[in-house]
Amino acid sequence: MDLFDYMRENTMEKESPLASRLRPSTLEEVVGQQHIIGKDKLLYRAIKADKLGSVIFYGPPGTGKTTLARVIANTTSADFRQINATVAGKKDMEEIVKEAKDSLGMYGKKTILFVDEIHRFNKGQQDYLLPFVEDGTLILIGATTENPYFEVNGALLSRSRVFELKTLEKDDIKELISRAVYDKEKGMGAYNAVIDPEAEDFLADVANGDARAALNAVELGVMTTERDPHDGKIHINMEVAQECIQKRAVRYDKNGDNHYDTISAFIKSMRGSDPDAAVYYLARMLYAGEDIKFIARRIMICASEDVGNADPQALVVAVAAAQAAERIGLPEAQIILSQAVTYVACAPKSNAACVAVFEAQEAVRNKKTMPIPVHLQDSHYKGSAKLGHGQGYLYAHDYENHYVKQQYLPDGMEGTEFYRPTENGYEKKIREHLSFLKK
Repeated sequence: MDLFDYMRENTMEKESPLASRLRPSTLEEVVGQQHIIGKDKLLYRAIKADKLGSVIFYGPPGTGKTTLARVIANTTSADFRQINATVAGKKDMEEIVKEAKDSLGMYGKKTILFVDEIHRFNKGQQDYLLPFVEDGTLILIGATTENPYFEVNGALLSRSRVFELKTLEKDDIKELISRAVYDKEKGMGAYNAVIDPEAEDFLADVANGDARAALNAVELGVMTTERDPHDGKIHINMEVAQECIQKRAVRYDKNGDNHYDTISAFIKSMRGSDPDAAVYYLARMLYAGEDIKFIARRIMICASEDVGNADPQALVVAVAAAQAAERIGLPEAQIILSQAVTYVACAPKSNAACVAVFEAQEAVRNKKTMPIPVHLQDSHYKGSAKLGHGQGYLYAHDYENHYVKQQYLPDGMEGTEFYRPTENGYEKKIREHLSFLKK
């Protein structure tokens, strides 16, 4: 390293964004991701023992993929090289491989190559790395926001262990915000700034698991807010926080009345067949950072409870949307949820299936449990046929229209109706079909 490189690195360290400066240098400083770096976990033990094999870190932006790579760089005795797949080419990799071979041959020292956004490498670039990962010339650490099972060469994957990083929890983000404001070594503590609990809570909520977004807002707030003339401190209040993250605070406490009021209005709008109101409340919840899995669950419940068999496809759409939204994530998940919400809202409605199970449960609770009719009992289990079980059962498919009239409810309950199809949507056909069978 020459003088100019040294000066450049020092300048970048001082002038780099807060999110970069605040990156931890040890595993103990890492916030969140305890499911993979807890003290009893494989990755923690491998890093501590400096016995790391090739790994792929997969997760949303701002969850700590590059941070973990930097921690490994500070911990390992191996040479550590880093490239970004968006700008690196084959020539860069050739130089790293040559240096890695020399280091291994001359000093017996391994080389760890960290490839950020590895999904950006094309198949040829990924194939080039394969033999050097295979023979141990390189230990690969790949970071990607995309599903590696779709975007990374299968041969590379088979030689690597995939670790999925989860979206940071709100409390994790709050801890990082506090470090950012008050830490005098890595953070902005020297600026004598303070942040209101309300503003801290808002930024942690709005960041939606992305630590970088919250830290960027904190840095902007500290650097652009004038000091209070009374105490000489920089105050990061709600107004500053909203301006710095370019998002208005919505009155929406995830554990309070407003949360339940909003979800109530959301469900009632779908039940009331008002797609405009339903999608409006969807937007309010998304804007406030509501968990998309929670929203998807409510859509599925409404599709069954309020639409039911009037449109059996409503539940299919809702379930598919829930799976797709969780797999794809925001921001695209909002489109998927909107499709499900508007479909359920516009579908014909019936709660007949819902009412049926509640009435049946009430009958089970309040009435004497009668034996199952003998002809419906199982005749295959351990000589039960000898006891007469199943005798007299009429197999429906042997009869016209695959239907034959026989008693299915227990004695004393004959003729009881729990499911009463409505005249709405597809349920009208079900009603007609049942009426035809009962003639």
